[in-house]
Amino acid sequence: MDLRFIYSLILTVLPVTELRAGLPLAILWAKDNSVPLFLIFSLIISLNILIIFFIFYFLDNIHNTLMNTKIYKKLFNGYLGRFQKKVNKFEKRYKVWGFFALTFFVAIPLPGTGAWTGSFLSWLLFLNRKRSIFAISLGVLMAGIFILLGTLGIIKIFS
Repeated sequence: MDLRFIYSLILTVLPVTELRAGLPLAILWAKDNSVPLFLIFSLIISLNILIIFFIFYFLDNIHNTLMNTKIYKKLFNGYLGRFQKKVNKFEKRYKVWGFFALTFFVAIPLPGTGAWTGSFLSWLLFLNRKRSIFAISLGVLMAGIFILLGTLGIIKIFS
């Protein structure tokens, strides 16, 4: 197995890169190794959706224990302080758009949006968990389609 494939899986589960970096790398690997794009696309999307459950488990169970340590508490509160503007902006949109606000927030293929941030927002705002998981998953699928089409378009331009 090529290291590019393993890197694409790792990038897919990391909070900053997610499928925005993992999917293009996986697509390049698939094209070079004659692996069906649908298979790779499905794998990367599924992996990014599975992360949602890990994030909620962490925030519901492990986070409270770690808040008893000074360094984690300082890091978390610092991150939350920087994140607060995004939370306030999202909360206003959520009141108007509801479920779709979370879906579209996650679907925008930019840094700072995605399954990690969407899950964190949902947890912070005490949104309905089942609806949030569905909205985030749908957003991941939409982002994946945008990235797939963009990556294939770039490959076609440079081929």
